Amino acid sequence: MELFFLIIASIVVSILINHGIRLHRKSKLPPGPVGFPIIGNLLELGPKPHEDLAKLAQKYGPLMTIQLGSNTIVVATTPDAAKEVLQRKDEACSGRLAPDALNAMKNPEAAMLWMSPANDTWRAIRKALNMYLTNQTKLETLSGLRHEVVNGVVEFIRESGRKKVDVDIGQLALAVGLNQLSNTFLSQNVTNYEEHDNIGDFKHSIETVMEMLGKFNIADIFPVLKPLDPQNIRGRAKVAYDWLDEVIEGLVSKRLKHRESKLPRFGDMLDSLLEYSQANEDKFTLVHIKALLVDLFIAGTDTASNTVTWIMTELLLNRDVLLKVREEVSQVVGKDGKIEEAKILGLTYLHAVINETMRLHTPVPLLVPHTTETEVKLGNYIVPPRTQVIINMWALARDPTFWENPTSFKPERFLTNGIDYKGQNFEFLPFGSGRRRCPGMPLGHRMVSLLVASFVYHFDWKLPHGKQEIDKKEVFGLSLQKAVPLLVTPIPLK
Repeated sequence: MELFFLIIASIVVSILINHGIRLHRKSKLPPGPVGFPIIGNLLELGPKPHEDLAKLAQKYGPLMTIQLGSNTIVVATTPDAAKEVLQRKDEACSGRLAPDALNAMKNPEAAMLWMSPANDTWRAIRKALNMYLTNQTKLETLSGLRHEVVNGVVEFIRESGRKKVDVDIGQLALAVGLNQLSNTFLSQNVTNYEEHDNIGDFKHSIETVMEMLGKFNIADIFPVLKPLDPQNIRGRAKVAYDWLDEVIEGLVSKRLKHRESKLPRFGDMLDSLLEYSQANEDKFTLVHIKALLVDLFIAGTDTASNTVTWIMTELLLNRDVLLKVREEVSQVVGKDGKIEEAKILGLTYLHAVINETMRLHTPVPLLVPHTTETEVKLGNYIVPPRTQVIINMWALARDPTFWENPTSFKPERFLTNGIDYKGQNFEFLPFGSGRRRCPGMPLGHRMVSLLVASFVYHFDWKLPHGKQEIDKKEVFGLSLQKAVPLLVTPIPLK
């Protein structure tokens, strides 16, 4: 009997000690709203959590703690707070906590974006991307492929203009991105620009994955519910992932058979990755290659196509800006009328327009959540290990302390403020910063620049007959997508 009471007493003391430790840790966390039992601050976040968190931060400060179920989350909302997480304490805050939706993917542990910690495999993948895709020499070598794909879509739009047929800017931009990447990876197109082609399936699958990965999921807050998938988020993601996996599996299998037959190599990125895998098979396998291709097709096209869609939306709403961009592009095109990527990279006003659009329509409103690898001091606060840390990049880009008239579209601000998109100006982080910064940033910027310059130089644009205005509603996910497609009528100019 005494032993029984001793065990019970030990359990009670243990519970009290653990409770005390939790309270002690919580007292050192940044301030935040008091939540309800069990659900925490769940009711304070709606369909636009980036906006709700920005409003809460006005009351609780640049580093704020919220509780969602059993998850403690620290939110950084100002440039200095973001710098603290992404630069000063980058290593300690470099972990990732994957959402349940990722489990719909085959081999989710191979997805580079979500690998935690940043281990040898993660470093091997980043090294491969730099060697075969994103270093300066490779970007310039592959520019001809990007030109060829853009020339193809220009011809398609020109023919649509002659027929007075409306085009979907977002769908065309996605098709261009897919073909630019597939030519780089696989030496072939994977789609064309006709409505009956598989571009619609690509668009639906990619947008679904991005929406499900960023969507509020009660199973992430209460892990006991994961087997039930109560919102069918993992189920919807699985359908999309399965379609993309099947496409990639077919393309990779075809290449492996080609190599087994001792036929000449293509010399593209897939060949390079296969050879790199043979030399680094302990860190980088065929499973990682397939997962990487899926990730690149999703992340490398969704963000770029969304950005092009928002740029064209703002240009149609601000015709004076469109005319300035056209004039600047025309000055460097030359007599042959060909747009060269190398020339447009130096166009200051074009890039001011791109930057201002990414500021207003932040590609990723809430940076993919980091997690603390160890106990870390952020400002005057102590954050325990395995705590999620979110950077509200949408709020950074609209902070009135740093941006005059932050809700207005004013590209001219980027002509004088010295701010760029590369991750060192913490009031503007469209691609993130630190070791987890988007590795495709240099390529993505080139893809967007070339396509927008081509759209503006070769065509004028008007809204379809009878349409008077453009709907700017957004759909929240891992990226901010335009809710209503941008359908426009092209008018060929050159």
